[in-house]
Amino acid sequence: MYRFLLTPRWWGINLFVVLAIPFCVFMGTWQLGRFEDRVHTHEAAEKQPAPGTRAARPLDELLPVDTETSGRPATATGRYADRFLVPGRELDDRKGFYVLDMLRTDSGKALPVVRGWLPGKPGQTRVPHAPSGRVTVTGDLQASENAGTAGVGATGGLPDGQVGMISAASLVNLVPYDVYDAWVTLPKSGVGGSEKAAGATGTPADTTGGAARSGATALRPVPAAAPEGGGLDLKAFQNLGYTGEWFVFAAFVVFMWFRLLRREAEAARDVQLGLVPEAETPGAEAAAPGEAEARSGA
Repeated sequence: MYRFLLTPRWWGINLFVVLAIPFCVFMGTWQLGRFEDRVHTHEAAEKQPAPGTRAARPLDELLPVDTETSGRPATATGRYADRFLVPGRELDDRKGFYVLDMLRTDSGKALPVVRGWLPGKPGQTRVPHAPSGRVTVTGDLQASENAGTAGVGATGGLPDGQVGMISAASLVNLVPYDVYDAWVTLPKSGVGGSEKAAGATGTPADTTGGAARSGATALRPVPAAAPEGGGLDLKAFQNLGYTGEWFVFAAFVVFMWFRLLRREAEAARDVQLGLVPEAETPGAEAAAPGEAEARSGA
């Protein structure tokens, strides 16, 4: 009754099942492992003190930026050079822009420093000047942005002096020096804050009073963002959902194989018991034309 399993058609079906089930199980296990890794990372991060409360370290000691170093206070010394404005950024549900200054360090590379946020549109709001001379900044370390980063809008067609994304890949094309693949956001500004003069030639950052006297709006600090992939975010639960999907696919393959097997076995049994007219069987249909010719010849 099960001789049909040796037909070419069933050889193909069996080969597909043998390959599909291990593949689905492997993919489901891999997605489950990704979810478990995110859970372990989240649990480890909760046991650690908040990144912003940890002692500041030199920038080079915290690179490259990962889930462990993202948000850590980093220090760097140099002189401010080029300035860029980053439009389309929101703070407390208000639209505005970031003020991004490039800090040329002693190594020659520049560190993008977000000195703060201002309401309105670039060109319509006066921006406080960056400190002159040699300064040391302490800011929360952040990884370079990408197209999927929250808040990133259009990256092309912007006026000179504006960028849509804070990343080394975009900034290196706008300045004549190398750029760190990271940036920092200053948690506060003013004398004794995140920008301090380094040497006699340095002058401190504008205070709120200085900004008011110059007609510029005081900068508001930009909070550090949580590292991507560092906890139980939407992507983590997507991995869990994909895990279920792959195991469902594996179960569906097994179900369909048994369903086809049962249907073929029942059809073969019905033929043996004579419950199916011979003309309805594939063998009878193939033999019918020959028998008709024999009868006509007789």
